[in-house]
Amino acid sequence: MEAKVMDWNSGSTLPPGCYGELWLRGPAIMQRYLNNVEATAMTIDKDGWLRTGDIVCFDEDGYLYLSDRLKEIIKYNGYQIAPADLEAILISHPEILDAAVTAENDDVFGEIPVAFVVRRHGIPLTEEAVKDFVAKQVAPYKKIRKVVFTSSIPKSAAGKILRRELRKLLNCRL
Repeated sequence: MEAKVMDWNSGSTLPPGCYGELWLRGPAIMQRYLNNVEATAMTIDKDGWLRTGDIVCFDEDGYLYLSDRLKEIIKYNGYQIAPADLEAILISHPEILDAAVTAENDDVFGEIPVAFVVRRHGIPLTEEAVKDFVAKQVAPYKKIRKVVFTSSIPKSAAGKILRRELRKLLNCRL
């Protein structure tokens, strides 16, 4: 098996320590989708590399770190933002018990990052305080644009954040 990490914007191979999409090639990789040339072309390149859709990073010792899924990426004004990066920052806040980030459609920017936050009981954490906390740690395009306080984050039995449920909650709030 061969593996490489690719920049999903430029299509170039990334060195250890950089996050990008995991591409795989080898005898265990599927050859095509049955009766679906278009899906095959979108998933497997001409050299047999399978685009997994997983955002990963290899370290200097060859260990693989899974970060997110490419389809979960927020596309803000031409930039791409991984929700997991923002979630890691939010969880580091001492007054936040749990958090999740998803995209909301926006007429100007395409999508904006929205944080769902579970506050510690009895803590008067404000939307502006959450936005400021994240803004101090990220590039300007990665800033949280909206905060929704909630009592819990919807998760699967395996503990995976159910982003489709978060998007439903956003639509209900409109």
